[in-house]
Amino acid sequence: MADNDNKPATEPTVVESGKETIRTILSALIIALVIRTFAYEPFNIPSSSMVPTLLIGDFLFVSKFSYGYGSQGTFLGLLPFSGRLGGSDPHRGDVIVFKWPKDPSVDFIKRLIGLPGDKIQMRQGILYINGVPVERDRLEHTMPGGNPPANAVDYLEHLPQGPTHVIRKLGDDNPLDNTEVFTVPPHHYFFMGDNRDNSSDSRAPEGGVGYVPEENLVGKAQFLFFSIDEKTHFWEVWTWPWTVRWSRLFTGIN
Repeated sequence: MADNDNKPATEPTVVESGKETIRTILSALIIALVIRTFAYEPFNIPSSSMVPTLLIGDFLFVSKFSYGYGSQGTFLGLLPFSGRLGGSDPHRGDVIVFKWPKDPSVDFIKRLIGLPGDKIQMRQGILYINGVPVERDRLEHTMPGGNPPANAVDYLEHLPQGPTHVIRKLGDDNPLDNTEVFTVPPHHYFFMGDNRDNSSDSRAPEGGVGYVPEENLVGKAQFLFFSIDEKTHFWEVWTWPWTVRWSRLFTGIN
């Protein structure tokens, strides 16, 4: 009588191995999609509008859960609701990624200056919030990075109930240095770039950003995970030893 207890284990077929590989890949993709949608999403900086805080070639993580989830900022307009689900309200001075109100397929990153109901104005290069000038202190030297022009001046700007951060100015008589009074509508926000004279933001409502609805917020910029010289491509790994900005890696964003 044959002994069936010691039969060798059956080797998996090529088809079975292929199915298992596909299942593993699909599971990994679903997990990555969930994390990207609801937790953290990577972004890179393509322009100089947030210099000196953020430089061209910076790569950062944005927390999607900080302000909850908006119909445009999170679900790309696929879910029909207004406002945001969960999260807390943004704070003045937060650096935020949001969807451009004129074209939600385009991402912007700016600093939150005006909250709903605030009155925002620029007068001779000075920011006014609700009629009060925002204090700024001139720095002796410009901050490193961003290839500042010869006439660039960096200041420490002290936002009310917000952080102290660095802004860059090229004088106080540029096109957006004297504006009307902007009254931020309910459920909207007013954003400006730290590179004040090289930023298309809420000060230019016609061709710029205008007021940003709360459902367009994507998330709060949290920290840099990579940074490389703006003239170098990310994939040129052989140049990394001298083109990566090592001191900026894994630093928080103020």
